[in-house]
Amino acid sequence: MNFNVLDSLGALGGGVVGYLIPFLFVLTIVVFFHELGHFLVARWNGVRVVTFSVGFGPELLGFTDRHGTRWKLAAIPLGGYVKFFGDENAASVPDSTAVSSMTAEERQHSFFHKTVGQRAAIVAAGPIANFILAIVIFASVFTFYGRQSSSARVDTVQAGSAAAEAGFQPGDIVVAIDGRRVGSFSDMQRIVGANAGRTLEFKVERGGAPATLRATPVLKQGKDGFGNKYCQAILGVSRSMTPADVQTEKVDPFTAVALGAAETWFIIDRTFSYLTGIFAGRECADQLGGPIRIAQISGQVASISFAALMHLTAMLSVSIGLLNLFPVPLLDGGHLLFYGIEAARGRPLSERAQEIGFRIGLALVLMLMIFATFNDIIHLATS
Repeated sequence: MNFNVLDSLGALGGGVVGYLIPFLFVLTIVVFFHELGHFLVARWNGVRVVTFSVGFGPELLGFTDRHGTRWKLAAIPLGGYVKFFGDENAASVPDSTAVSSMTAEERQHSFFHKTVGQRAAIVAAGPIANFILAIVIFASVFTFYGRQSSSARVDTVQAGSAAAEAGFQPGDIVVAIDGRRVGSFSDMQRIVGANAGRTLEFKVERGGAPATLRATPVLKQGKDGFGNKYCQAILGVSRSMTPADVQTEKVDPFTAVALGAAETWFIIDRTFSYLTGIFAGRECADQLGGPIRIAQISGQVASISFAALMHLTAMLSVSIGLLNLFPVPLLDGGHLLFYGIEAARGRPLSERAQEIGFRIGLALVLMLMIFATFNDIIHLATS
């Protein structure tokens, strides 16, 4: 570890209030609602919930409700879990000894003894709750703060850029890209950002007349207003910020929900596009971040506004929900994979096969965490 990394970590530590509190705020909301999804559907299906924990490790504070569930806040705030009656651990691996000795009455409240459909519903409820939370947050932001947008009018064209080579001119208004309607500059950024190295067809309005241009966005590194490095496909144009081209639109609650759902779907779609792009060489793998970068970004976004922090919370909620649906044993998606196999075979996989699967899943999750943390450290060192 070099001196720059230590300096960066020291700077992060020095701003503990500015970084840690927003980070805990964001992560606690996302984790709580994820586990609440599991909890509610489990209760609806008659499963006894032993523990509802936000965080891992030693309990800091908690209480036991009238149903016998221990609600607690734990010392390590990097996740959470719901432990069901009959589980051996927080990953919902059944305790074979406890399961085999259960009475008929106890089996009625055991997660292990529920039908495949009931278990799948309980497991899927966590990620679904994350998606619902994101839609609600996005819809609330649109309802109370409005929807700000700027027209897709080009203000300047960077010399030597893909846009300059394609023949873009100041004043051009982009109306469609590859047949997809463009209603704002953000729409254009999103399409361009997901298509590094691909030639796109732009329909533009130039002086009241239509024109067609072809440009290939180039993957480049840049820095945001906080000095954070990012890797993104760039066209090489800037937006017009004249009052006529920037507007804040009031949104009614029903439209806000639709917009929130669309925003949630965009993040899901962009995530898959990004992961595919990494293997195709169109995206930078160093953009994958872990807890350190989330903490840093949370503090930076919190300094902008509460609405911006909630927007980040919604984005993180979608990401965590989607990550948990990946078919990796130990994650919710891995459980769903096992249940799908059980439904097809008519019987569950052997305990040995499931144990091997969970070990593989643990290894994959640990490797991802190490890779993300390594990216975080490099990011801090070079910021």
